[in-house]
Amino acid sequence: MNNDPTSHRGPLAGMRVLELAQIMAGPTCGMLLADMGADVIKVEKLPGGDDARGYREPRVNGESAPFLVLNRNKRGIALNLKHAAGREVLLKLVERADVLTENFRKGTLEKLGLGYDVLAQANPGLIYCAISGYGRTGPFADKGGFDLIAQGFAGLMSITGEPGGAPAKTGNSVADINGGILAALGIAAAYAHKLKTGQGQVVDTSLMEAALQQTYWHAAIWFATGGTPGPTGSAHILTAPYQAFRTADGWINIGGANQANWERIAEVLGHSEWRDDPRFATNSARMANLPALVEQMNAVLVTRSQAQWVEAFDAAGVPVGPVHSVGEALSHPQTLARGMVVDLEHPKAGATKALGCPIHFSATPTAITRPSPMLGEHTRELLREHGYDDAAIDALVRDGVVEEAAV
Repeated sequence: MNNDPTSHRGPLAGMRVLELAQIMAGPTCGMLLADMGADVIKVEKLPGGDDARGYREPRVNGESAPFLVLNRNKRGIALNLKHAAGREVLLKLVERADVLTENFRKGTLEKLGLGYDVLAQANPGLIYCAISGYGRTGPFADKGGFDLIAQGFAGLMSITGEPGGAPAKTGNSVADINGGILAALGIAAAYAHKLKTGQGQVVDTSLMEAALQQTYWHAAIWFATGGTPGPTGSAHILTAPYQAFRTADGWINIGGANQANWERIAEVLGHSEWRDDPRFATNSARMANLPALVEQMNAVLVTRSQAQWVEAFDAAGVPVGPVHSVGEALSHPQTLARGMVVDLEHPKAGATKALGCPIHFSATPTAITRPSPMLGEHTRELLREHGYDDAAIDALVRDGVVEEAAV
């Protein structure tokens, strides 16, 4: 395995990132940057490190599987920022960094004497990215945030699930993941500005905004009418048929997102007369009569298998696909062909798998060469890079300022 942080020539090669953020949104951001070539240094708190290390199940040879998935491609240092010497270490790291990410409550780093104003004095070109619950301004700026809370606040839970059901969150942590993506995008834009001007700045995003961004169609309806639809299951709020349907042995999604596709669907299902049925002839009619449309389609679709219907709709040029389990999706040939499952060897967990990078570059490809770090795995290596000799590092370890991984 190649552990040279300078050897990956991705599009962000040369960028150095200090990741103080933990759990999901911030680590998602750091993982994307690392996949694209940045040298991401995970700065974990003492004691214990990233809280995701404490997620007990599932574990791989004692290592947290969620932590392993989100922190590959990073180097790690364990640092006690409550200790004056720990704060001095961070300032030394900041001097050579391009980016620092954090997801603490507003004011946490300021209370430690490590706010942006202090860090920018040490490095005027620093890009300081804060991922918070609600953003750094506004009446909720001081509140903490979690994915569940953000989804409820942003209205996502009012539009998710089946009609008449209890409020439901999405099955994935959409606010956390999208928050990490937005942070990475903001950092990349700020880095482009820095390369042109040398100027750093604050990049500020939040879980609330990351969740609100997912409501484009529903926001359009509310802006236009003052109302929003409730949950619609898998069905679309603007077009039909566009949802999951049951077959003889599983579920498929059919995307009749325009009139031409609807007419092909009617032909494939053997009911060309539906094209002229006043209940179904236009998209507006189909939306107004959606229960009847679904009932008629289901009566036909349950007569053949998932694979048979996918083949038939594919042949007609209708957007269609199976409803997979996560395991089925991760083992599908298309997923594997796109490099979305990668193999890594961890010092303790052993052979593990992780999700690949979903962004592909023709000239500067991404690379995943390093498993997630053990707590403090690269502490000595990183301190040496920043001017500490072994005697000074030994003293920092002895005083509980830093921690080294037990190899």
